[in-house]
Amino acid sequence: MLPGASNRMSWARSEKLNQFLNLSSFAEQMLVHENAIVKIRKDMPLELAALIGCGVITGYGAVVNTAKVAPGETVVVIGCGGVGMAAINGAQIAGAGRIIAVDTNPAKLQLATKLGATDIVDPRNGDVVQQVRDLTNGGVHHSFEVLGRKETAEQAFAMLAPGGTATIVGMIPFGQKIELHGFDFLRERKIQGSSMGSNHFRVDMPRLVEFYMRGRLHLEDWISAKLKLSEINEGFAAMKAGKTVRSVIVFDA
Repeated sequence: MLPGASNRMSWARSEKLNQFLNLSSFAEQMLVHENAIVKIRKDMPLELAALIGCGVITGYGAVVNTAKVAPGETVVVIGCGGVGMAAINGAQIAGAGRIIAVDTNPAKLQLATKLGATDIVDPRNGDVVQQVRDLTNGGVHHSFEVLGRKETAEQAFAMLAPGGTATIVGMIPFGQKIELHGFDFLRERKIQGSSMGSNHFRVDMPRLVEFYMRGRLHLEDWISAKLKLSEINEGFAAMKAGKTVRSVIVFDA
């Protein structure tokens, strides 16, 4: 059970929270291996640094480390949650010439433009692949799927220009298969995965802190709410409903 939570818990009712990648848990204290620790500058706000360790480094790293987006290239990001926003901001930092944000939430699309998106696409306005291809006169150099869905992974590949690369960041359910047209590979299109942004943690974490301190990484815009640990279930409900980008749990001093 989570400390301080009531017996009405809907996500962790009478169950143990297991670690993921030897780290995660919602707790006031945790024991971690020294290899999972990196030193950052003392003037970095910790509630913002907490965002970097997973969501930001995953989205940014997918763009910079996995896909190696070059200045002037075109990018589309499918899904404007926390990781998608990091990919958008990362593409801006990488110098992408055009950054297209795809989502059905108008508020998130508006935030995406603040973080670096040059164009927005709402799938409810028609064929999302055709919308992107029309905007780019034939497709993008890089597409990033951050929703973890079969159909959007297939769309990410279909949006590519010849020679383009689709990077799947979202966690597609185990056992789910995606289908691609074999002919499209004759145009040297590629598809690849990315895990935790292919990060080099002790290099990327201090670098992202510096980007924030210099005003290039807009971490404040990620935070939709600050919660107490006892409010965690409300935070999960808001996240599941798509109402937040990221919520931060703040412990009393």
